[in-house]
Amino acid sequence: MSDHALTSVLVVALAAMLAPILAAASARVVRVPNVVLEILLGVLVGPVVLGWVRVDGLVAAISDFGLAMLMFMAGFEIEFQRIRGRPIRLAVLGWLISLAAGMAIGLALFGFGTAAQVIGLALTTTALGTILPMVRDAGALGSPFGGRVLAMGALGEFGPIVVMAFVFSEDEKIHTVLVIALFALIAIAAAAWAARPRDPRLGELVSVTMSTSGQLGVRIVMFVLVLMLWLAATFRLDVLLGAFAAGIVIRLAVNSGPPGEEEIVASKLDGIGFGMLIPFFFVISGVTLDLKAMFASPASLLLIPVFLLLFLLVRGLPTYLLNRRDPELRPGEPRALGLFAAAALPLIVVITNTGVEEGVLTTSTAAAMVTAGVISVMIYPLAALRLYRAAEQNARI
Repeated sequence: MSDHALTSVLVVALAAMLAPILAAASARVVRVPNVVLEILLGVLVGPVVLGWVRVDGLVAAISDFGLAMLMFMAGFEIEFQRIRGRPIRLAVLGWLISLAAGMAIGLALFGFGTAAQVIGLALTTTALGTILPMVRDAGALGSPFGGRVLAMGALGEFGPIVVMAFVFSEDEKIHTVLVIALFALIAIAAAAWAARPRDPRLGELVSVTMSTSGQLGVRIVMFVLVLMLWLAATFRLDVLLGAFAAGIVIRLAVNSGPPGEEEIVASKLDGIGFGMLIPFFFVISGVTLDLKAMFASPASLLLIPVFLLLFLLVRGLPTYLLNRRDPELRPGEPRALGLFAAAALPLIVVITNTGVEEGVLTTSTAAAMVTAGVISVMIYPLAALRLYRAAEQNARI
């Protein structure tokens, strides 16, 4: 490990540590999500400002694994018993409407080509990993509203990952469909196996080692994650699809375990993911954000409010319209759900970065869209929480 690589890792770790401290300090004035501060700190320590961090092989590898961990946690958060039926049906329909609207707007803005598909796809994302902690902290996760957030957010994460395989695949589309179908069958088989009652001896060994250096449960989780990443890469699919599938498999396995195990496993995974790997990815996302190119292009600056509005129209509006007559939601909650749906950031970073790497998207446009995503997770979830709390207060009167 070179001295410069170690210095970069140290600075990124420092930025990751400072983010929640700054979030707590600013909470009295305005609530800023940790992810936003992590990206802003990444911009500060990156080449645009201080130049303390250089993205080499080691730093890039840790960042990529942090992204995989983020997608894993998104899959792990999904509780199928809570989203089945009406919530998942409306979520699927809402995302398909968003996909059609996003692609149409992409064509209108950028004409025919892959750039239009990249922009259109990025407009359909929802930052489930960002909004879920807010919903949980508000005590809404166990309500019907929380179930709708889970379903809507799951589609906003999973749908774009699947479509990315088609947009950036170099193979024939039929071949890509067959490969995705084969991967899905393997993932379903793994999920079915994970949901089976656990062997008592294995269950006892997992429980005993969770409080020792053995940590068998955590080691199994990491093995499954790496295995699904390897399978996705072997099938020439986006590895994020493997990470998301791994999260679902582990969730089902944990649900089949003894009471109390889920909370222990979730706590340890939060420590691994949100303690280092995931914030590392977001800080590096800020480091690589090309703000110089964006500020040098007035047209790119104008795209920021345009994208911010499009998140609301493409993702938020269909979600609101489909859920506004839901008998299980209280007045005001459908609007809150639409605002949560319009908060988009992690996958925007992934999709636009891929577009830049493939040479179909300019760095200035990518930076404008990521900046709009940063603003969206700062304002839309806060507005949504106010609407939810108002609905909850009115229900008590």
